[in-house]
Amino acid sequence: MSFISTLLSNLNYPTILLLMLLESTVIPVPSELVVAPAAYHAASGQLNVFLIVLFATIGADLGASINYFVALYVGRPVIYKFANSRWGKLCLLNQQKVEKSERYFDNHGVAATLTGRLIPGIRHLISIPAGLARMNYWKFLLYTTIGAGAWHAILAAMGWYLSTFVPEDQLEATIEQYNHYIVGAIVAVVVLAVLYFVAKSFLKGRKAKKEA
Repeated sequence: MSFISTLLSNLNYPTILLLMLLESTVIPVPSELVVAPAAYHAASGQLNVFLIVLFATIGADLGASINYFVALYVGRPVIYKFANSRWGKLCLLNQQKVEKSERYFDNHGVAATLTGRLIPGIRHLISIPAGLARMNYWKFLLYTTIGAGAWHAILAAMGWYLSTFVPEDQLEATIEQYNHYIVGAIVAVVVLAVLYFVAKSFLKGRKAKKEA
């Protein structure tokens, strides 16, 4: 039985919540192979696609909050030590990945907790630099909810769409194929958004200098 077939026969809302909680910590659970198959299953009426997105997002919030508070209270040296440990490697983690998420947070500010939820390799780690930077928790939670909710809605839409023409035995391969296109499009949108805000801030600064 394939991974997708196993998921489709066992998925329910608590399972979705738990898997997305794990995905938002440091455990490598691919969200596209949870939310999209769940929505595929929902198209037949056995689950509600809106509840799938809701429970997935609650799970992401819980997992991200765990990362946030661990980083807040244990600090960078312990985070790096875990990332470089045997257990960290089992979670496909290393110090370079943590540092990459920190650079992204430093370059994009608090909004990184929103945009970072849409970027592979950053998504499940962006809550660590937020905790290290002692970002306001409620702002962190708001941005995380928006970013995670948007990502899960995209995956759910993909799963529902694929249910119209993809047989179950081809679903896993098709999700992986479509996921590459979606990720590429999202990264492009995020880059454009960042460039827009940088340009807007730059022009605003120049205008303020002229007025002074």
